[in-house]
Amino acid sequence: MTSQSRLFTPILIGGSIILLINFALRASFGMFQIPIAEDFGWPRAEFSLAIAIQNLAWGIGQPIFGALAEKWGDKLAIIIGAFLYSAGLILTAYATTPAGMQLLEVMVGFGIAGTGFGVILAIVGRAASDENRSLALGIATAAGSAGQVFGAPLAEILLASYSWQTVFIIFGVLVLSCLLFLPMLGDGKPASRSELEESMGSVLKRAFRDPSYLMIFVGFFSCGYQLAFITAHFPAMITEMCGPISPTGTLASIGITTTSALGAVAISLIGLANIAGSIFAGWLGKRYSKKYLLAGVYTLRTIASAIFILMPITPTSVIVFSVVMGSLWLATVPLTSGLVAYIYGLRYMGTLYGFVFLSHQLGSFLGVWLGGKMYDVYGDYTLVWWVGVGVGAFSALIHLPIKEQPATLRSAVPA
Repeated sequence: MTSQSRLFTPILIGGSIILLINFALRASFGMFQIPIAEDFGWPRAEFSLAIAIQNLAWGIGQPIFGALAEKWGDKLAIIIGAFLYSAGLILTAYATTPAGMQLLEVMVGFGIAGTGFGVILAIVGRAASDENRSLALGIATAAGSAGQVFGAPLAEILLASYSWQTVFIIFGVLVLSCLLFLPMLGDGKPASRSELEESMGSVLKRAFRDPSYLMIFVGFFSCGYQLAFITAHFPAMITEMCGPISPTGTLASIGITTTSALGAVAISLIGLANIAGSIFAGWLGKRYSKKYLLAGVYTLRTIASAIFILMPITPTSVIVFSVVMGSLWLATVPLTSGLVAYIYGLRYMGTLYGFVFLSHQLGSFLGVWLGGKMYDVYGDYTLVWWVGVGVGAFSALIHLPIKEQPATLRSAVPA
């Protein structure tokens, strides 16, 4: 069996570990929402804005790091990203004003971009065979969710013994460990001759003139809104809105006695369920239309979110919603990245997916910031949750008209 035909290659394994580390730390930021607000006496919107700016910087940085990786090499992009991520976390520990923290989150966001999906999925996608690509992208995406399983509980455990500032410094050191896995990343699969002959500028021009690319771009917005809002605010939402945990119930018997602990467990359950969900989405993407699968994922998210907010929020409903939402959480990523690769080729996949991911992060910015802002105005998260339901329904619809075929075969699309 050749390296091209194997599914589990060193590139897939190394890339997956880097994503695991990246997302373990990123998924923990919601656990700092209450400690930072209580430490400084800030309104909830201040730290929410810091996380929102981080998400926006991540989105802006994604096409930049994608282009950097394609121009100067994947490993250089990852090294720069890791050091930015680490420095941003460590310096954030010394921030004492909202503006200072918000400014430093720009550095964190760019660091996440350099070690995140845009760069790593492009490496994995180029290295995989056509037969294995969709599933390989699903496995790499699932690795990010595996990090989410550990990140929030790790933050909860550390916050019980250390100040939030110390935990940020610890995380800043941990993120550098991803550099140990750089030797596992090779040059990947070479681009085809036709792809090498086409410049990045011409590919981008052709993509942005293509209505299908623009629909992919707009559709990914709601994914960012929903995921970032839940990551940043769901632990606090559970802490404040969830009914009490029975002292004799199953949760108490396994050590979950507070709604704060339940919030950390909810984020972990989302990540755990998404390991299976992402891999399954990648497997389905090899066999069925990716655009219809994406429409289905957004439809199911919309239904699950609407049911959750309409019902009383209890420990049981939190657990059930976390598992259901988790199974759909990053299922969009292998499908969206795979759709971009299928339509526009592999040569500039990192840059093209990076621009689509920018839309995701614009949604992330709005979801995180609006969550904090509406909380301060209305005292709960109900209204901002319904906004997420609406944008999810919109994304389900906008994926339907996408033309799912290689752009080079569509003569109607101007070059």
